[in-house]
Amino acid sequence: MKKSLLLFLLVLLLCATAQVAQAQKFGYIDSEYVLSKIPAYSTAQQELNTLSGNWQKDIENQKKDLDKMYRTYQAEEVLLTEPMKKKRQEEIVKKEQEIKTYQNKIFGFEGQLFKKRQELTKPIQDQVFEAVEKVAKKKQLAIVFDKSGDLTMLYTNPVHDYTEFVLEELGLANEERNQPGQKGAVRTVETPKTPTGDTADSEPEPTPRATRSNNGQRSTGGKN
Repeated sequence: MKKSLLLFLLVLLLCATAQVAQAQKFGYIDSEYVLSKIPAYSTAQQELNTLSGNWQKDIENQKKDLDKMYRTYQAEEVLLTEPMKKKRQEEIVKKEQEIKTYQNKIFGFEGQLFKKRQELTKPIQDQVFEAVEKVAKKKQLAIVFDKSGDLTMLYTNPVHDYTEFVLEELGLANEERNQPGQKGAVRTVETPKTPTGDTADSEPEPTPRATRSNNGQRSTGGKN
């Protein structure tokens, strides 16, 4: 008896859990698309690209200087004494280490580029996150996925796409989206003109229509 009661309670619990899962709503957004619609984010990306390019050129110039030092050493090696060779080699190694240190300082983890990106883009990303949170609460969404994130979404039903609602929260919504129906082209039908002259009193001859006889051959219904 006790086993039957426990089994019955377990079934009720599973049914309740299934109903709760079915009641939960979910949706997804395309964060890259949202960010591309924010002018401040595009400006930040341009500034970051410019800074990155300038720093990369600086590193390339330093590498050219290192290469020049090494070639000069190779050309003069036969004329140098052992102490002079050792000194030149140490200078080359030191220069190489300085370049690596500088490169890591700029492009490494939590380097200047990383910090600058955080400075320029994090406030915008936080703004988008707040908009997503508002949409999730308004639409009663339990989970919101990011279509442009690391999560691979093999299929997405547009009915669960809340990207435009996030843009609406940011004041960047497209008026043509999220409407009950798509707007089609407006077609103007002109009133047919009344025939003039003798043709006004006569009715137009009907257009012959193709019919099929009992033997399967086609014939026209016009005059012979």
